[in-house]
Amino acid sequence: MTQDAVTVRAPAKINLHLGVGRPRPDGLHPLATVYQAVGLYDDVSVTDAATWSVALAEPVAGVPLDDDNIAIRAGRALAEHHGIDRAAAITIAKGIPVMGGMAGGSADAAATLLALDRLWDLQTPDDDLLRIAGTLGSDVPFALVGGTALGTGHGQLVTPVDDASSVWWVVVLSDEGLSTPAVYRHFDELSPDAPAEPPVPDALIEALAGGYADEIGDLLANDLWPAARDLRPDLVDVEVALRSLSPDGVLLSGSGPTLLMLHEGVEEARAAAADLTERGYRCTLAPGPVAGAHVVTYA
Repeated sequence: MTQDAVTVRAPAKINLHLGVGRPRPDGLHPLATVYQAVGLYDDVSVTDAATWSVALAEPVAGVPLDDDNIAIRAGRALAEHHGIDRAAAITIAKGIPVMGGMAGGSADAAATLLALDRLWDLQTPDDDLLRIAGTLGSDVPFALVGGTALGTGHGQLVTPVDDASSVWWVVVLSDEGLSTPAVYRHFDELSPDAPAEPPVPDALIEALAGGYADEIGDLLANDLWPAARDLRPDLVDVEVALRSLSPDGVLLSGSGPTLLMLHEGVEEARAAAADLTERGYRCTLAPGPVAGAHVVTYA
């Protein structure tokens, strides 16, 4: 059944572990990462149109509104996959920080794929959607899957993992973004001996199955942290402030600059966020894990 409009909600992601290898000949970095979807969301609404367009529900700096927007690229890729000549007007309500290392663009791409599949009643098999997603960016397939998952290849090969945890993250936002390509370039400069294939974090995967936040917190890791803090030395002071509150763990989100504090309970997370807010930091709370991209309205 066709629809006049569809809205899909897709979550932010964090990397509980981000192991990075040296770049391959194609320029992509091999990854061994554990993704977790957390409760910050972008909503993507689509309607039929004569030509492709993208707009924001509210102005947000740093989001392209032309064919460079990944949501338009996702829509074109889906239409090409099905051999159809159709276009859509895409409207994005941003709730995920822009250039914050939380894959907001990837969430938009995933949401667009699912929304247009439903709008046009294409009934695309899940495996095909994941393959299309993988051509758009390393994090896009996970935004479709959600929950907690192991990412390999360059992050696009996603395998769900057992996760008995139910945790809260204090998300410490930055007023200035950090370029993902710049962070990876600096990683290459700092890590010429990075492995060809980073190892899978088996201990973390076991801890997730047990569901204990303190064990998970001890195993959080991000190979991009040295590069990010070199490019943004102010992040070191933020990390010190976070660790002073004795959370279960502290983590750089993806390529940064967003930093995260792990807490098992919401009350502890709220208290930590209030303390940081009093010190002048900009914070929000997000539960994890949460579901991947899903339809929220048909019209």
